[in-house]
Amino acid sequence: MKCRRGPARRPKTPRECLGWRSAQPSRTGRDQVPDARAHAPRSATLGELRADGYPDRTVKQEIAANAASRLRAGDELVTGLVGFDDTVLPAVETALLAGHDLILLGERGQAKSRILRALPELLDDAIPVVAGSEVHDHPYHPFSPGARALVADHGDDTPIEWIGREARFAEKLATPDIAVADLIGDVDPIKVAEGRYLGDEGTIHFGLLPRHNRGIVAINELPDLAERIQVALLNVMEERDVQVRGYSLRLPLDLLVVATANPEDYTNRGRIITPLKDRFGSEVRTHYPTRLEDEVAVMAQEAVLPGGSVDVAVPPHLSEVLAAFTRALRSASEVNQRSGVSVRFSTASYETLAASALRRALRVGEEPAVARPVDLAQVLAAGLGKIEFETYEEGREIEVLERLLRRALLEVFRRRTAGVDLSALVERFEAGAVVETSDTLAGADLLGQLSGDETGPAVPGLGRLLAALDVAEESPALAASALEFALEGLHLSRRIDRTDLGDGVVRYGA
Repeated sequence: MKCRRGPARRPKTPRECLGWRSAQPSRTGRDQVPDARAHAPRSATLGELRADGYPDRTVKQEIAANAASRLRAGDELVTGLVGFDDTVLPAVETALLAGHDLILLGERGQAKSRILRALPELLDDAIPVVAGSEVHDHPYHPFSPGARALVADHGDDTPIEWIGREARFAEKLATPDIAVADLIGDVDPIKVAEGRYLGDEGTIHFGLLPRHNRGIVAINELPDLAERIQVALLNVMEERDVQVRGYSLRLPLDLLVVATANPEDYTNRGRIITPLKDRFGSEVRTHYPTRLEDEVAVMAQEAVLPGGSVDVAVPPHLSEVLAAFTRALRSASEVNQRSGVSVRFSTASYETLAASALRRALRVGEEPAVARPVDLAQVLAAGLGKIEFETYEEGREIEVLERLLRRALLEVFRRRTAGVDLSALVERFEAGAVVETSDTLAGADLLGQLSGDETGPAVPGLGRLLAALDVAEESPALAASALEFALEGLHLSRRIDRTDLGDGVVRYGA
């Protein structure tokens, strides 16, 4: 097939023969085509590519080879994951080495999307494609009509261009309104209007999957995809025969398909049809952190603390309280466990706790801003809407959260202060001491309420308490956080009294 000439000013280039149009900058930036020139091209023509000995391998073989190189060097395939070293990561590594399409099953907030978005790092920096091909035709095996014609006409002089890994990854959130045309393709009326016959294969506008041929396609929340659309994926993943409005095309797509889903018994939105589930070579189950320290590590890693001129700190004992609180919610009978309690809940709670501390520091001129147990009330208020309760608990949601939070705080207090003698502090209250605190009270003012005499410290046992809580710096704000934590723990242990005075003010006494 010979390419028609363009305007009399100049002939069309090979890429224009393929119907390629220059990428125009979009208003949103979403449709911009990655600049392949950023990747140093090796060969410029098909003949040079063959002479250079470029390997002929599939994308799954490419990923498996790169994964093997990383493992041999002792590097992780997916970075930033906590608590998956002995469970999820081995399964993912095995699936990739086996060249399997992969489905990740797990509840919300279990790092499924993070795993998907890390996979492009296992692709080569750049790969060659037939110049102008919209489906990334392999120069050795072109299958689109335009690329086949170009190779037939130019032979070893067929122009080659190189595309980077960012152009080979597509992530699609499955929604019920997705059509087959979005994923596979449809007849392009503009191409028909340009004079092509309706029966011409060149009139087809390819969808997401063909356009990311020789790459990775990730589908998030696969059960939300309508069943008739799931059927359209069957042949794409196995037989490669695809029909587009009566056209029977042979599309030997070279893809790694990765999907995520909640286990079917956890959602009423849809299901994965059995034949499609059978097409995935490996299934990997994700999970929430199984250890308290892993939950704390995830919070510290994912949370974005408020910035500004004031440093913000969440002491280790309060981080553990939030982690224990999240774990208590995941096992509470009052909480709908089919919905789950996401790691995003604990991360958002961590950020809320830090923001409450910053608010107090800005109001009273305190630095650094250190979170205290009194700030946990803001966590309950902000996180109430993130938890789904069983229907019989309607109206008692805040009561359930408060009870579980008290249980978590007492658990951490007992573990942290085991072996620490706080009897002198209790005796100070028995002697008549009273301490009031609020979310707008400076740490120095809190400590000042326990004024010592000439023979004793202001806060008896404070040094041992700070050591037990892993607080190395004895600033007023950190000491106040430790003291307030001890007071709350002693109250929950029924050794001192606690009274809510309203407006966020709390009084501790004998």
